[in-house]
Amino acid sequence: MNALRKYLDKIKPNFEEGGKLHAFRSVFDGFETFLFVPNTTSKCGVNVHDAIDSKRIMSFVVIALIPALLFGMYNIGYQNALAAGKLAETGFWEMFGYGFLAVLPKILVSYIVGLGIEFIVAQWKNEEIHEGYLVTGMLVPLIVPVGCPLWVIAIACAFAVIFAKEIFGGTGMNIFNVALITRAFLFFAYPTVMSGDTCWVATESICGLGYNLPDAFTMATPLGEAATGAAITTSMCDQVIGLIPGSIGETSVIAIGIGAIILLWTGVASWKTMISVFVGGAVMGLIFSNFGPEGNAVAAMPWYQHLILGGFCFGAVFMATDPVTSARTETGKYYYGFLIGAMAVIIRVLNPGYPEGMMLAILLMNVFAPLIDYIVVQNNIDKRAKRAIKK
Repeated sequence: MNALRKYLDKIKPNFEEGGKLHAFRSVFDGFETFLFVPNTTSKCGVNVHDAIDSKRIMSFVVIALIPALLFGMYNIGYQNALAAGKLAETGFWEMFGYGFLAVLPKILVSYIVGLGIEFIVAQWKNEEIHEGYLVTGMLVPLIVPVGCPLWVIAIACAFAVIFAKEIFGGTGMNIFNVALITRAFLFFAYPTVMSGDTCWVATESICGLGYNLPDAFTMATPLGEAATGAAITTSMCDQVIGLIPGSIGETSVIAIGIGAIILLWTGVASWKTMISVFVGGAVMGLIFSNFGPEGNAVAAMPWYQHLILGGFCFGAVFMATDPVTSARTETGKYYYGFLIGAMAVIIRVLNPGYPEGMMLAILLMNVFAPLIDYIVVQNNIDKRAKRAIKK
């Protein structure tokens, strides 16, 4: 690391004012601060600093996403072999390798497009490169089906970064979760890519790995099956482990749980928001399972199935806890999380055409997060004012 530090110090003058590569100052600064904690200090006032800056926080989130990413790669190969009827004769590493080759291009497209736009905007504004896309670039490939075309992902990433982030002023200024805006754009602009039965399982062999499936092959997610009134064909064990069709990183409760432990242990995510999401989903699931409309298979699902199917766990752990777009008051986090969980189940039950409700629930509460914080703060002000009057 010392050699790398010395090398960066050696070439740094080329990127400073008057250097021959001054035009790329933002790019160099972005890479330097990603590799090393900046050694600059405040020039006025009293400030307390530690080694954790926003880039380190984003890095912790990416690390927490790795278990879901790795399992998602394996599950892609597993589902392909299962659909081909060759599960017994396909080895673990063959399944994982197939999934790795299927997911890697999506990760590359997400980062190349998103970071490319970030670099261009930073150079245009003569500002530092914002670090928020470190997480978004990993989230996007995990919340799309394996059959989502690369060119569609590229368009969605460009739209989300420009219109959900940069137009608001960049990282820390956006009011919507950028990754979820990417998914929402895909859902509404290219509905056949994000819904239906055809895109949840990889159907083509890659570099000699995997199996080619018939063009007419279809497979629904468990929530998709319930939405059509059909019986869910996967076992509860497979649903918890994650051996079911679904978006790449959203199927395994265990892998997502490992990520949740990492986020909570490092203090990056709020346990108040995270737990409240699950409580809200459980309460609303209980209400619908006991008093829901007759003939609605999603309403009849046990409350705990709402929490383990679809993107509920993934959204509760990695999306609802986004510090930029969620409620920031400690009390407000309880209300914010509870309403997300409740709203996700409401959307699932009352809109059979859209069995997955987590995306819309979080985006809706992104809008109301400032209002929740305002109400909490104003309530505290009113209580203190009353106490002051009594004294």
